[in-house]
Order: sequence, then C-alpha cells, then structure tokens
Amino acid sequence: MSTSVPQGQSMSIREAARLIGEAIAQVQRVIVGQEHMVEQLMVGLLSKGHVLLEGVPGVAKTLAVRSFATVVGGSFARIQFTPDLVPSDIVGTRIYSASKETFDIELGPVFVNFVLADEINRAPAKVQSAMLELMAEKQVSIAGITYPAQKPFIVIATQNPVESEGVYPLPEAQRDRFLLKVDVPYPRGNEEFEILRRMSVKPPEAVPVLNPNLVLQLQDLASEVFVHNLVAEYIVRLVLATRTPAEFGMPDLENVIQIGCSPRATLGLTAAARSLALIHGRDYVLPTDVQAVAKDVMAHRIVLGFDAVADNILPTNVVERVLAMVPPPTPVWNQKQREASHEQQRHAPEFRS
Repeated sequence: MSTSVPQGQSMSIREAARLIGEAIAQVQRVIVGQEHMVEQLMVGLLSKGHVLLEGVPGVAKTLAVRSFATVVGGSFARIQFTPDLVPSDIVGTRIYSASKETFDIELGPVFVNFVLADEINRAPAKVQSAMLELMAEKQVSIAGITYPAQKPFIVIATQNPVESEGVYPLPEAQRDRFLLKVDVPYPRGNEEFEILRRMSVKPPEAVPVLNPNLVLQLQDLASEVFVHNLVAEYIVRLVLATRTPAEFGMPDLENVIQIGCSPRATLGLTAAARSLALIHGRDYVLPTDVQAVAKDVMAHRIVLGFDAVADNILPTNVVERVLAMVPPPTPVWNQKQREASHEQQRHAPEFRS
C-alpha cells in the first residue's frame, strides 16, 4: 500500500499531508482514541526527534508504537529494559572468532529505523548513558570504531510513572534528549466501549503506508516549512520565560522553577511546530502550532524546586502559565495575495506583534 514519489520529483505539501493523514488513519484503525499520542509520534518522526511516552500499564503505549512502525515501514526492534541489562546488550560488542583468530563486531538491536525502548526507566544508569550518544549523535562507538545509525532513526521509549520498585528515574540529561514527552491518559468511557468491541474479536491490523525513502522526503519537507521572524521570536520568548519568569510578569514562578528550558527546547519547538504545520497541510507555522506542541516539548525540560514538588505543582502547569502570559503574534491575512498565489507559491500570513 506504500507509495513513492518518482526520483527527482519534489513532493507537494498537499500530497505530503495526504500521505501523513493516511498513515495516521491506519494507526487509528488499531488504536482507539489517543489521537494526541498518535499525532505526536508523527511529529517526532517528521522532526527527526525521539519521543518518550509515559502512562500506566495497559493504555496501548507499546501497541501504538508497534502499529506506528508497521505503518511507517522500515526495520523495527523492541528492547525490554530490565535492571540486569548491560550496554553491550543494546549497542553491540566484540566477539572473538576462534576460526579467524580475530575479534568480530556484533552490532546490537538498536541498528534499525525504529527502536522501542520499553520501560526505559527500569534500566540502570550505565545502560541509559549508552543510549545518550545513540540518541544525540545517531551513532555508536564500539572498540574505537564509530557505527552510524540507520536513516531514518527514532527512539520511542515508554515508562511507567506509578512503580518505584526496580525503577531508575531518567536523569535530566537524558530527558533533554527526547524531543517530546507525551502523557498517555486512560481512555474515555465511549473509547473503552470501542476497545471492548474492537479487541474482543480478531483485532484489526495496520498496513504499511510509507517507507524509509518517503519518510526522509517528508522530513526534508518539514524542515523547509516557513517560520516567520515574529513566530521565531515568540518561541524564544516562551523559552526565556522559563528561565527568567519575573521579566515576563511571573515573579511567583521564580521560586517554583529551579532550572528552565535549555536551547534544545527552542530548537525542538521550532522543529515540532514545523512538523505539525505539515501534518495540517500548511507550508508555514502559526502560533497555534507552537502552542499545540509546547507542553510536550517544554514540560519535561523544566526542573521544579523542592517546595513546588511538595505543593504538587506539575511542570505542565508551569508551561500553561507561560503560554497564558507570553502574548503570541497575531496573523494578518492578505486575501488578495492568497487568491493570486497558486499551489507552489507560499501564501503565509503576515504577523503583527
């Protein structure tokens, strides 16, 4: 069912949005509800970023990732993280070959397009640190030799927030490597009924829609989505507001936020907003795109102070406050320009601050 664009022919925004919509629809055939999670998985893929899913057991995190990998195409590996895992179990190691009297490199299961790191917070710090180079540099070093990851490459990790036994919390440096952290809630009542109806018989299966070459084309297209200077300035102000909230009219957050968002959040907001615009069939970013991805990009990068944690303040509450206090630019539509422009011309709105 996967299609491809002929070599040398560029893909239009409309065709890209159609393919992406078809892929998301295929995942939704299997996953009931969780539209936000599925959309954010696609945002992560188009942005060349990694995604962390957090939710209680049984809310279809693993099933969603499996279905997503099937629809997108390419190779897939699931790694169950456990406390006795060692780095060589995931990245590979040297193995002595008696017949050749030399050491051969046995590459680990991470050399695929999609890595599902199931319950990543069950792995000890040594294993989690082995994932850092892989996630940030998209390469692995074994015995002094560097091996690049496949293209496209994305790590989708899951973690269970309710267990404390045998769990190692992710360090801030590794959380920052994830472009998005998506909270996966319980399904609503009507969705629970649909899960019962759909899954109690032979469950539906997703079919491939994309392939690695198409994904690379879509990623390139997403990176070219236009970001107006005022929208870029809005992104920067959102991030700065988490570092110096008093300058943005939020002095009460000075004692709440211990560490604000890093520059990765600025780049992540831009990349994720571009991808969301492409999903919606636009070749320009609106402030609403930035607002839609802000929680998932920013919340896990904010470190709260001890008093804020004791008062049950969540990082998502902080991001909501920042979004409410930092004013976005207003789009100004030029109707004549839009009517005069044809399919291949950009007809982005102007903005005013």
